[in-house]
Amino acid sequence: MDYDSVADELYALRPEEFTAARASAMASARTAGDRELAARIGALRKPSLAAWVSNLLVRSSPGEVEPLLRLGEGLRQAHQDLDGAQLRELSRRQYALIRALSLQARQLAKEAGHPIGEGVQREVENTLHAVLADPEAARAWAGGRLTKPLDAAVGFPSVAEDARPQRPAPAPAPSRPGKKTSEQHRRRLERARKEAEAAERELRELRDEAAAAGRAAAEAKQQVNALQRQVEELTGELERIRSEHQQARFAERTARERARTADRRVREAGRKAATAATQLERLTSSDA
Repeated sequence: MDYDSVADELYALRPEEFTAARASAMASARTAGDRELAARIGALRKPSLAAWVSNLLVRSSPGEVEPLLRLGEGLRQAHQDLDGAQLRELSRRQYALIRALSLQARQLAKEAGHPIGEGVQREVENTLHAVLADPEAARAWAGGRLTKPLDAAVGFPSVAEDARPQRPAPAPAPSRPGKKTSEQHRRRLERARKEAEAAERELRELRDEAAAAGRAAAEAKQQVNALQRQVEELTGELERIRSEHQQARFAERTARERARTADRRVREAGRKAATAATQLERLTSSDA
């Protein structure tokens, strides 16, 4: 046993299974003589429903973790450089992406037997906002061991505040170094926007692949069920045919016995008839 593998296993379970599995893991660690590991396992907290759904999204869609983290990096860089209009555009795309992921998480929770309401879904969305805004939150989410939703207060500055025009302070005319700095910011901005767009495209492709895989799995399951029914039907038919075959063999043996008996009786009757004919012939000759 090791701590990380036990923790990963526990946080992959459904919430109602967590406590019993944690107690079992603690007992196994104690039996192995590792009291320190048992204490660390005992300190693992049961996740809230929203935290479990967030962990489920990470574990069920690992391909979306890295693109989302890269998008967060791009957005954080862009928020340092963009003007109000650009901030609003990125913000719109950010919220659309978070909404899509939260809906995906809601569907995963439903398939796992834990339908969630709007309140829990908002907590999942708040967690994703924090993931995009804060590197520490992103690392915690990517680990798949959240015990509670992340704080939505950790987020990007308000777009309205960023976009609000500021009264310029008196300053000398911009010098060439200032132009160079502006050009660097422009290049950084362009790079950040390209990274964000690439990450979004990758996320969309992964979601499409996941949806296609889900449909294929559903179709395969239907086919398996249909084949299983067919197997059951053929198995029943085979049993019926076997029973009929056994009955036919029994009837055949019975008919053969009857045929042999009849044949013996015919031969006996033939011998008797021949004997009677001989006697009749002898009697007839003696009378003559």
